[in-house]
Amino acid sequence: MISATANQSKFLSEDFLLKSDFAKMLYHDFAAKLPIIDYHCHLSPQDIATNRKFNTISEVWLAGDHYKWRAMRTLGINEKFITGKASDEEKFQKWAETVPYTLRNPLYHWTHLELQRYFGINDLLSADSGKVIYQETSSLLQSPDFHTQGLLKKMNVELVCSTDDPIDSLEFHKIAATSSPDTKLLPTFRPDKVYAVESSTQYKAYIEKLATASSIEIKNYDDLVSALKNRINYFAENGGSLSDHGLEQLYFFELGALDIHAIYLKVNDGNELSQEEIQYFKFHTLYELCKMYHAKGWTQQFHLGALRNTNKRMLATLGPDTGFDSIGDFSQARAMASFLNLLDSTDQLSKTILYNLNPSDNEVLATMVGNFNDGSVKGKVQFGSAWWFLDQKDGMEKQINALSNMGLLSCFVGMLTDSRSFLSFPRHEYFRRILCNLIGQDVENGELPADEAWLGKIVSDISYHNAKEYFKF
Repeated sequence: MISATANQSKFLSEDFLLKSDFAKMLYHDFAAKLPIIDYHCHLSPQDIATNRKFNTISEVWLAGDHYKWRAMRTLGINEKFITGKASDEEKFQKWAETVPYTLRNPLYHWTHLELQRYFGINDLLSADSGKVIYQETSSLLQSPDFHTQGLLKKMNVELVCSTDDPIDSLEFHKIAATSSPDTKLLPTFRPDKVYAVESSTQYKAYIEKLATASSIEIKNYDDLVSALKNRINYFAENGGSLSDHGLEQLYFFELGALDIHAIYLKVNDGNELSQEEIQYFKFHTLYELCKMYHAKGWTQQFHLGALRNTNKRMLATLGPDTGFDSIGDFSQARAMASFLNLLDSTDQLSKTILYNLNPSDNEVLATMVGNFNDGSVKGKVQFGSAWWFLDQKDGMEKQINALSNMGLLSCFVGMLTDSRSFLSFPRHEYFRRILCNLIGQDVENGELPADEAWLGKIVSDISYHNAKEYFKF
């Protein structure tokens, strides 16, 4: 009989998730020490540029983390201890009480990986250990090695791409160019508000800000396109070479099916649009943007399938991005194919990464990317890494398997954090261990040759080198 102590010694050991000798060799010899290119995250550029010091572990670990918030609410913890006015120590203690009940949720692994990798703490977080861990971690955070740039350096983060609105001045990216010597910070153009025409009042207010940022008076749709071109050029001048879009789905219409100029004037005059007009505006504006990306040689990313702000009562109380989004069941394939084909028909389809939130779309995206890989660039159109609710062991394995079965895993540009937390980078380690374990298992099963050099190269490429070559930052 195996003792409880023996079982405990296996948890998060150096061979965590690695079930074969070959998997262990792949991870430790080829993946573990590679730098991290995090090409999509939501870290604060200001925090990086100014090398922010966090006063407590709650500031860096709990603030803004709606994964943890959802778990705490599910356990019945009062909102006071989540987003409310409780002290940082009280909030952390409530999280510590929650952690043992997150078993089999990725939060359980992430929490303890982060305590180990950043703070050298091997104890399990619980109600009993919470106070000591709060004090120890909060104390360590006062050291320069634990300020934002130090935290990035600890995880060997070579480069991060933030997520930035077109109206952003990028002032902190400019500061970070000299203030952050070990980790490069680059902007990503995220124009979701440019086509968010559901509310004419909110849209007009945003367009005024875009006009100011671009120094272009926006009276009509052509002016809007000119302003966007101006901002794309500005992002490019400041190191930007990526765009990103968060959409329920890609829309497609025949060009000219509706009058885009009339739709713009209608919303600009304060009138609400029909559902068809909203969708056409999103389609046409995204089409114009994608042509501009291609002209710049950018990579475009599409995050598809989130059903956002479902709890209107909590939205009114706490605002967006507070933990009330879920997986949507939108139809994806036909319009996506038509939209990509429209760009491809004039050879204006940029390098593209497609991410799905609904796991039922794994095979849809895994096959879709093959339709538009034309031999011009290795892995030109990518099936992106398991995203949001799917960036856990089961979700990653399913994404890797779908891509392997229907495309070329060897061309994959690998993992990203998509996180607002400076403590989230062990997710790259998590991904690399899962990848190595899957390939190692294939070797054990006789489904792949035990070619250490070749399989080690494939693992290294997916973990780091493919992204470095693909994005050419």
